[in-house]
Parts: sequence; structure tokens; C-alpha cells
Amino acid sequence: MSSLSKQNSIVTDMALAPEGHLKIDWVKQHMPVLNRIREQFEKEQPFKGLKVSITLHLEAKTAYLAKVVQAGGAEVTITGSNPLSTQDDVCAALVEDGITVFAKYNPSPEEFKALNIKALESKPDLIIDDGGDFATLLHSERPDLMVNIRGGAEETTTGIIRLKALEKQGMLKFPMVAVNDAYCKHLFDNRYGTGQSAWDGIIRTTNLMVAGKTVVVVGYGWCGKGVAMRAKGLGANVIVTEVDAIKAVEAHMDGFHVMPIVEAAKLGDFFITVTGNRYVIRGEHFDVMKDGAILCNAGHFDVEVNKPELSERSVSQRTVRKNIEEYQLKDGRKLYLLAEGRLVNLGAADGHPAEIMDMTFALQALSLKYVNDNYKSIGVKVENVPYELDEQVARYNLESIGLAIDTLTPEQVAYLDSWDLNA
Repeated sequence: MSSLSKQNSIVTDMALAPEGHLKIDWVKQHMPVLNRIREQFEKEQPFKGLKVSITLHLEAKTAYLAKVVQAGGAEVTITGSNPLSTQDDVCAALVEDGITVFAKYNPSPEEFKALNIKALESKPDLIIDDGGDFATLLHSERPDLMVNIRGGAEETTTGIIRLKALEKQGMLKFPMVAVNDAYCKHLFDNRYGTGQSAWDGIIRTTNLMVAGKTVVVVGYGWCGKGVAMRAKGLGANVIVTEVDAIKAVEAHMDGFHVMPIVEAAKLGDFFITVTGNRYVIRGEHFDVMKDGAILCNAGHFDVEVNKPELSERSVSQRTVRKNIEEYQLKDGRKLYLLAEGRLVNLGAADGHPAEIMDMTFALQALSLKYVNDNYKSIGVKVENVPYELDEQVARYNLESIGLAIDTLTPEQVAYLDSWDLNA
């Protein structure tokens, strides 16, 4: 154990470390792509002498990403990106492994922000961000902590929206790679990862039947597609609500009912928000919901369900089961909110499967190396993940599961490169 990391860290209980090590060891066995990148990093030391600060959902898979970055020579500091997804045993294990940790499960909002700031006080050279939390703090409140930053990588749709807003206003101060927009992120992590893990959180928390129920999926981006697909597979009747006409047509052609949310609100047994936007379920929807309807969020921040309006309509509120808050309305109906409206797949479960996060975190690790190698030439902007890195992660994944694919013949390459199809 690094005595410095133990001395500097803020965690709940170091005695929990043995269980955390077991969790990290388990996911390591199921992350072959990241293991391969770790071997490369150990040889090449791309981050030697650099400081890297990370904010992500701090559970075992994230912990292993931090260890891979550390294996590349970095001095790593990490914090959690969501109060309910931080696992205290994993935090303690990372401290024993020489990583500085500022995180604990369910801190107050003030403490949560203070822990994020602590993770930036090392004045990092590189960052891995989630939801733009680090970028927002650095640009709005603590610009003094960005003096060494060469760039970083962003995990989520929400974060990229915030970063592009900074860039559009001419306020962005360093390059950020949009990991979420890579094919191996949104096609697999957002769709298959969110689809499985959101329902894992819902089922684990409620212990209720899904088959035969009506599920309302609010938003049909890649995450919404995954949630709807898995709901259908569980036997639910699925309704999709959208503001985007193209996505609505897609949901219709995928076999789902499409309607405005004020109509869907009357029918739903389960409501899952996956928009990344604010107050997509609100007062007028609560007013017409069934008694016993269950609400949860698989988007990003806890703003998709309008909790203030839900509270205003309630005469009582109580916790009826871990991660289930009951709101009794004035007319006697009861609505149930899971995981405080935060990410249900992380607040009430363990997040995406290890094999899915293997690809996403491989992209994070390679993107961090890319931005470090090229930050001067990239310039100050939101940069896409180079296709070569995306394809490399997919190729490593195929090799790890024993699958081979074809390659183009020289004749086929020439045909595709030519404008004259008769040549």
C-alpha cells in the first residue's frame, strides 16, 4: 500500500478492503480487452510522471480501469460521479493499491461536491470525466486547478452536451475526447449495457413481475432502445414516448406503441426515463398515473423525474424498501420512486455487465493515451474517438471470444476505391 495514498484519501472504512479486492479480481477475469491494454501500458508507460484524475461510478469495473491507467505510469486520483453508486469496499481496496480516493457511499450534496474538488486538487495532467462534472467545476469555480491539464475523455451523452456548449461559447480550455460517441460505446454500452443493468436494478429492488405489465420508456436513444428491447424480452407491453420524430418512427417500426407521455402516464406500471433531459415526467403526469406506478431513471442526473412536484402532491413520504420511496398523493394513490431518481442501474444494482464495460473502459484508456499523445495538435475542442481506436477495441473483443471475420481482397479494395466500376 502507498502510505501517501492512504494518508491523503477520504474513504468510509479501510477494513472493507478485502471484499473490494475480491470484486475487482472478479471483473478483471471478465475484461480481456482491458487486460490486453494493461499489458501494453505496462511496457510502454504512456502516462509516466503524469497525474490523472478520474470521476466515474466508483465500483469494481471502474476500479480496474483506474488500475490499468496506474499501470501505465500515472499517479491516479479517483472520486465517484454519483452518490449512490460508490461502493465503499472498492474504494478501500483502491487505496491499498496505491490510488488516492475521495469517495464514499451516499454523501450529502455538499460533501459530494467537496470530494470532487479534492480529486482535482492534485492539479492533474489528464482527466476522465462523467457527465461533465469535472469540466464544469474547473471552468466555473476552480480554474486554478486546470493549470496542468492537457486534456481528457468524457464518458456520457450528458457530458458531451455540456462540453459542446462550452466549446460553442468559446469557453472550453482543453481538448476532450467524446468517448460516448464512439461506436463501441453507444452501440454496446448504451444499448445492451443499459438495457440489462436497468432491469437488473428494477427487478432486484422491487422483486415484482414484469411480464404482462405496461412499461413506458421515455426516450428512444441508444439507452432507450436497450431498455425497451429488454422489457419486451421480459414479456412487457412497451410504450415509447419521444420528442424526435425520426426516433418515434423507429420505435414504431421496432414494434412498440408510440404516444405522448400524458397519454402513456395513464397506462404505465413501470416508467423508465432515458433522455438526459430535465423534468420529462412531471406534475401533470403524476396526476393521471395508476395507483402503485413505479418510476425510475436510467438517464444521467436525478432531474428527469420532477421530484419537487412529486413531493408537492404528496401528503406523506416513506422508505418502504431499500431504494424505494413511497409518495402517497392527496387522493390516496401511491407512487414509488426508485433510487431517489438517480441512475437505477447503479444506485440499485452493480451497473453494466463487466464484458460491456470492458469495451467502454478500453476506449477510455486508449482515448486518454490518444489525447496525451496529440493534445497539441488536437487543439481546444471536443474530439471524436479516432475510428482506428474504435475498431481496435472491437477487434480485441472478437479475438477474446474466439471469433474471426473476413478481410477485403486487393481486388475488392481497388473496386471500392475506384469511381469507374468497369475499370
